[in-house]
Amino acid sequence: MGQALYRKYRSKKLSEVVGQEHITTTLENALKKGVISHAYLFTGPRGVGKTSVARILAHEVNDLSYDGSTHLDIIEIDAASNRRIDEIRDLREHVHSAPTSGKYKVYIIDEVHMLTKEAFNALLKTLEEPPAHVIFILATTESHKLPETIISRTQHFTFKPFEHDQAVEHLRFIAKSEKVEVDDEALTLIAHHGQGSFRDSISLLDQVSSGREKVQASDVRSALGIAPDTAIDSLLTALEVGSASVVLQTLEDLRANGYHTPGLAKQLAKILRRQLLTESGVLPRTRITQLLKQLIDVPASHDPDTLLEIILISNLPEHEPKEQQLDTLNSPPINKPSVLTVQEPEQPVGVEQLSEPQTVILTKEEGILDEATWQEALQAIKKHHNTLYSVARMASPTFSDDTVTLTFAFPFHLKRLDEAKNKKVIGDILTKLMDTPVSIVCVLDQPNKSAPKREAKKSNSKDLDTISNIFGGAEMLE
Repeated sequence: MGQALYRKYRSKKLSEVVGQEHITTTLENALKKGVISHAYLFTGPRGVGKTSVARILAHEVNDLSYDGSTHLDIIEIDAASNRRIDEIRDLREHVHSAPTSGKYKVYIIDEVHMLTKEAFNALLKTLEEPPAHVIFILATTESHKLPETIISRTQHFTFKPFEHDQAVEHLRFIAKSEKVEVDDEALTLIAHHGQGSFRDSISLLDQVSSGREKVQASDVRSALGIAPDTAIDSLLTALEVGSASVVLQTLEDLRANGYHTPGLAKQLAKILRRQLLTESGVLPRTRITQLLKQLIDVPASHDPDTLLEIILISNLPEHEPKEQQLDTLNSPPINKPSVLTVQEPEQPVGVEQLSEPQTVILTKEEGILDEATWQEALQAIKKHHNTLYSVARMASPTFSDDTVTLTFAFPFHLKRLDEAKNKKVIGDILTKLMDTPVSIVCVLDQPNKSAPKREAKKSNSKDLDTISNIFGGAEMLE
């Protein structure tokens, strides 16, 4: 069995540590001058190099090269497993024994915040009057749980999460060294998933590159269960429109395609946070803030599916969707896409007469529909058919031989739009804008072979009853 990448590429020298130069430079200078403290405290998030730097430092003070092997004078203790006072008392008894071959006996205590109060008190006595040949290196992800008396008796170094660009470049270096081609989008997704942790990022790269010579973004999305951004946009649009049925059905479609609720909640929170920072969201600031507070609880919930449904529905606008919108929502789905040829009408039904429209000249060659024309059509749809707009904006339009083909990533969107009256509305608008009769065809995009799939979960009547009871027994639109 091959060695894990995060272990294979673990730093062996202080100069090899990436992203923590503010710490490694200080330690290197201290070692050159022979200024060595009796106790160090390394704090910071998981997977940022605390333990690696501790091991390197332990070898450096003993003039040893670190090759990943163990040494008798370097003792590692996991405080999570040895947290009682008895273990610390045992440690105190052994610290007075001289090193076997090195200059110092180094104790690395990982996750030191897990020690009990009594164990901390016992450790404190040793830190106050340590033997000259003993060095303590304490590491923790939760420094706020340490007694101030412990912190004050150490040299405290704070490790920071890795910057996104640093993570991407380091992952690219590893991929190149392993002779694996990884595209930029895939590297970006991996680095983002690592959330500043090199170990987590490298472990994910190891997972998705196993047995492959080339890794694409779709492989990473498949491994992580990441839904397309358009799917998350559809949820936000449903919240904007105020349609409970669209929210529930969109969630059900996402789950049927293998996207798990905890991951969806994290994606939704990420997009909402970005919109809050850039002030580009379609939802009011107060609703975004409320959603962010509630979405935090979804991943740890014992029933995340129901909780996410309740959160989203409880954040719908107070008003009900317009009757015209409800008609669109309740339209019976059509199993197979059909073609409707729309001739130039004297006055399109349900569509505002466009005064002096600007004619958009399109060739008959097959290709993507002119973006400006499609956006203008979407705005016309939105003015009178808000719910229809929320579905139409999820389409990828192409134009060929007087036919506009609307391609959807999810069956739900296809079914909602692939009805004669809905296609007529869109056809009338495009006919007016393009100054030529067009036909509307709705199709489903071919699913990515690497995308996660599972059988569609049947609707849980108990969950829907719970939601119904919370909102006064209101009827759920299917």
